[in-house]
Amino acid sequence: MSGSDPVLRAEDVTVVLGGRVALQDAHLSVGAGELVGLIGPNGAGKTTLLRAVLGLTPPAAGRVLVAGQPVSEARRLIGYVPQRHEFAWDFPVGIAGAVLSGRTRRIGWLRRPTAEDHAAVDRALELTGLADLRRRPIGELSGGQRQRVLVARALAAEPRILLLDEPFTGVDVPTQELLNDLFGRLAEDGTALLMTTHDLAAAARTCTRVVLLNRTVVAEGGPELLSDPDRMLRAFGLDRATLPRQRSAETEAAA
Repeated sequence: MSGSDPVLRAEDVTVVLGGRVALQDAHLSVGAGELVGLIGPNGAGKTTLLRAVLGLTPPAAGRVLVAGQPVSEARRLIGYVPQRHEFAWDFPVGIAGAVLSGRTRRIGWLRRPTAEDHAAVDRALELTGLADLRRRPIGELSGGQRQRVLVARALAAEPRILLLDEPFTGVDVPTQELLNDLFGRLAEDGTALLMTTHDLAAAARTCTRVVLLNRTVVAEGGPELLSDPDRMLRAFGLDRATLPRQRSAETEAAA
C-alpha cells in the first residue's frame, strides 16, 4: 500500500437492511495509488459496502473514514461511478452537462460554475476520450460511451478515491481496454480506486490487490488470490466436495 495512512478505511462495518444483516464486521483499506478489486457473488454486500462508504447507508456498527475523516465531512473527496441503469439517460442534456453535474458538491446549489469547474470537466472529457463528443445528447450514446460519461462525471469532482460499481458490465472490448488503461494511470497518479467486478480476468490483470467479500471479508491479498481455488470457493459460498454432485445433477437435468 502506498503512503502511511489509507485514503479509505472501513473498520468492522455492519449494515442491516430490512432487518437482514447485509454486511457483518467488514473491514478493508485502500491506499493512494492502489486499485483494489472487491470480488464476491451476487448479494455478497459489495454495492452495500460502496453505499456505506458514500454515506448513503449508515452502518449499524463500525465506521468508515476517508482521509481520516468521517464520510459526512469527506464527501467531496469521493468520486462514484454507479451501474449504468442508475443514471437518468433520458434527461435532455449533452455529455459536457452530464459531466459538469459531477461538480455539484463543489459548486453548490444555485451557483454558477466557474472557470475552474469547466476546466475540471475538460480534463475529465480528455481522460475518457469524450472531448470530441461533448455536445452529443446523452440519450444518443452507446453503452460504452455511457460508461465513459459516468467515469468522466466522477473524475470531474477531482476525487482522492474513486468508487466503481461493475464498470466493465455490458461494455465493448475497446471501452474495457480504455478504462483499464485509465484506471491504471489514475492509480499511478496517486488516486485510490475501489472497484466491484465480476470480471475476474480483468481484476487479475489490473488490480494491485483484491478483497473477497461474502457479507464479511473472506480473504484479501494480491491478484494471485484469484487463482486460489479453496479461498475462491469459500468466498462464493461453495464446498469443493459438492461440486461433482452439482455437475452430475446439472448433467441429468440437461438430459
